[in-house]
Amino acid sequence: MSTVTAYAAPSASAPLEKTTITRREVGPHDVAFDIHFSGICHSDIHTVRDEWGRARYPVVPGHEIAGVVTAVGAEVTKFAVGDRVGVGCFVDSCRECEQCRAGEEQYCTGGGMVGTYNAVGRDGQQTQGGYSGAIVVDENYVLRIPEGLPLDAAAPLLCAGITLYSPLRHWNVGDGTRVAIIGLGGLGHMGVKLADAMGAHVTVLSQSLKKMEDGLRLGADEYYATADRDTFKKLRGSFDVILNTVSANLDMGGYLGLLKVDGTLVELGMPEKPMSVPAHPLAGGRRSLSGSMIGGIAETQEMLDFCAEHGVLPEIEVITPDYINEAYDRVVASDVRYRFVIDTATLRG
Repeated sequence: MSTVTAYAAPSASAPLEKTTITRREVGPHDVAFDIHFSGICHSDIHTVRDEWGRARYPVVPGHEIAGVVTAVGAEVTKFAVGDRVGVGCFVDSCRECEQCRAGEEQYCTGGGMVGTYNAVGRDGQQTQGGYSGAIVVDENYVLRIPEGLPLDAAAPLLCAGITLYSPLRHWNVGDGTRVAIIGLGGLGHMGVKLADAMGAHVTVLSQSLKKMEDGLRLGADEYYATADRDTFKKLRGSFDVILNTVSANLDMGGYLGLLKVDGTLVELGMPEKPMSVPAHPLAGGRRSLSGSMIGGIAETQEMLDFCAEHGVLPEIEVITPDYINEAYDRVVASDVRYRFVIDTATLRG
């Protein structure tokens, strides 16, 4: 066991505080690496504040992790000391179910994926995440970060990036596809950049036009305010795919009506309350309402390679660990453009 410095939430109501945690010894198939950067995802906030339930305190959040390998196990074949690597939302899965064998470990049906934090690993110990100086992960759940991606900007790709990339790929977005992104935040801005890089015609649907200049700069072709009811009349039947990145309960009938015949609305945000979905907009256009959750290891690596090839990087604000609690408040207030990334240098000792 080794001891590393970390920031942990001791309870749902307490601020995160500096502490120490232990990491397991490097096993035959393990990769140990120093964490250089860790993104802040809204999921981190939901978890440490116990807004989703089942929080195991103390919680060290962070599942957008980028760093450099310091040691590998005797049987590791995929990585070597000095490699630039990352870890996303999970660090293990059953490896035997149909979904794991298909490379979709995020949908593991053999007990579920093992989250990078707030979960229990094979060793019976609680997993702790990237707000820390170092981590040890099985090589099969480690990603290679291409040289073309700076480590600080690469970190958010491991959750925000793959969360948008996976549905865009699954629904075959490409040249000529008309895509709408609901919300221009940490997730939404990545959707705009990725869909644009894939050749789609991209529209942002946001409550207001206050981020319109950003949206167009990031790659959107059009930008509309959903507070303006004329938007729904003007855009009716316009889109092949709509990706909803917000967690608010929306007027699903109105948004479904924006789809073309056979179009799909994909839920990526997690509304607090059950969604009310009227049947007429679905049946009237043979439309679909679906969902998507991150991506498997192979697809995440594909996403990283795609981003390196096409120069797709998130917009980030780098902070020091002692600013985490203030950053949380700003995320909740939507006061970040568009992803906080923690520079963990002071946690590496």
